[in-house]
Amino acid sequence: MAVERKKTKSADTPHGTIVVTGTSGFKGSRIIKALEADPRYSSIVAIDARKPPPDTKKTKFYKLDLIETLADSKLAEILKSERCDTLVHCAFPITPPKNPSVAHELISIGTLYVMTACAEARVRKVILASTTDVYGAFPTNPNFLQENVHPPRGDRQSQFLADKIDAEKQGLKFAAKYPDRVVTILRSCTILGPTIQSYKTNYLRRPFVTTMMGFDPLVQFVHEDDLIRSFMLAIEKDAPGIFNIVGDGVLPLSRVIKICGKMNLRLPQMGFKTMVQLLWLADISPAPASHVDFLRYLCVADGAKAKKGLGFVPRFSTKEALLSFVGAERLREVRLIEA
Repeated sequence: MAVERKKTKSADTPHGTIVVTGTSGFKGSRIIKALEADPRYSSIVAIDARKPPPDTKKTKFYKLDLIETLADSKLAEILKSERCDTLVHCAFPITPPKNPSVAHELISIGTLYVMTACAEARVRKVILASTTDVYGAFPTNPNFLQENVHPPRGDRQSQFLADKIDAEKQGLKFAAKYPDRVVTILRSCTILGPTIQSYKTNYLRRPFVTTMMGFDPLVQFVHEDDLIRSFMLAIEKDAPGIFNIVGDGVLPLSRVIKICGKMNLRLPQMGFKTMVQLLWLADISPAPASHVDFLRYLCVADGAKAKKGLGFVPRFSTKEALLSFVGAERLREVRLIEA
């Protein structure tokens, strides 16, 4: 405990250069926007294969594909020249790509390159984006999954989650090899809000939401604004370790579907997973077959550690995050906000 207090940096402490990867994606772009709006941060660097939005004023952009040849060496040179203090690694797809080899290269190999570059450039702090889905959905799961108690088992259900777990392991190896550095891993549950786009939001947008007959698991959500606040807290403070980022409370999936105003289409278990995968490959289903187990079993994470160690207290509950998403969808339907 005494060590954690020593490592925690005051909000008034001057900040070095903040580098963010994956800035064309939802998390990276929103973090850049938050850093731009905060006067405490004057040196910001965005790294992506595509340019960030043109309205950035304080951010310097480097075009770099993290899976290209010598990406680790190129990134290391950037980090050295910019004197990077903190790197936020968000270059992960939220929705599983159809091609698993592409996902593996971006998540697993890309993270390996990032960690290699951070080691060479002596980056003081690394923040890694992850998901509570890495725990996996199993009938033996407890009511609330804890970071230091329950290991991630999602690799048994999905190669996509296996790659996410591998990325986490690389971060933990980096922390073990360089104990003077800070590595923070943020595992967020399903993200909802007015602007987030993912296969899970697409699932809830369908007129008929398919579920599995005989199952009604509890689910939890985090509002997109709370998620970005958690990253800003991790940038602001030195809080090493893994943290679940979740909204307070849970809801039965059937209740979620009802609040969304959708029809609950309950289907039998027989052949359900195969059907979902075939429809996913045909661009008809919004979710891959790996999502099916989350329609059957519990995967709810405990947010107590993030509240204590990171100072993260969600402003939106699970229900409020859902209502924010539903409200934005209603406005889109009547064309009061952009799709």
